[in-house]
Amino acid sequence: MTAAAPKPEILAAFEAAKGFMPVGEGLALYAAAVEAGRLGLPLLEVGTYCGRSTVLLADAARAAGVTAVTVDHHRGSEEQQPGWDYHDPETVDPEIGLMDTLPAFRRTLHRAGLEDHVVAVVGRSPQIAAFWNSPLGLVFVDGGHTDEHATADYEGWAPHLAEGGLLLIHDVFPDPEDEFTGQAPYRVYLRALESGAFTELRAHDSLRVLRRTGAGI
Repeated sequence: MTAAAPKPEILAAFEAAKGFMPVGEGLALYAAAVEAGRLGLPLLEVGTYCGRSTVLLADAARAAGVTAVTVDHHRGSEEQQPGWDYHDPETVDPEIGLMDTLPAFRRTLHRAGLEDHVVAVVGRSPQIAAFWNSPLGLVFVDGGHTDEHATADYEGWAPHLAEGGLLLIHDVFPDPEDEFTGQAPYRVYLRALESGAFTELRAHDSLRVLRRTGAGI
């Protein structure tokens, strides 16, 4: 079966948005979102930044008649702060001197024509997950890359996945040399597999796609 692919205008909106996900991984994300959308449940991502991946989730959600939910405090993760390689000065609010990616995110959705298909939840992932009580068809973990944040995202959101739902983990790098950028997601990925609650479906570069097949997260 050929994997679902976004229309050219959606792919163009994805590529035009600020962000770090390569096209190949984006296509894998989109195909997984289309598959998960068949469950008729919301598709949720942790880590919005400027909405690059949200464009793909939102388009898949639109096609499935469900909602994409994106969770982020919009102050930037560790590696995006001033002085780090992934910092973009354009994302800094000049009035308060802190990062604020929310305006860029809203522009991304507007330009893609997808505002009506996304609910943006602005806040810290663990706080939101603590009161979330709806089942999800997809959880895409792409937030902070420390063990504290990656673990909290997994523990907070994976239990809300419906049986048959998909857990996607981004920036999974097994090489210890990638300690800062991808070892925490890698450890979360291993934990998910070791839990017995997930079965790995496929991998595309640093993106892992797992299906929830049991309890015991």
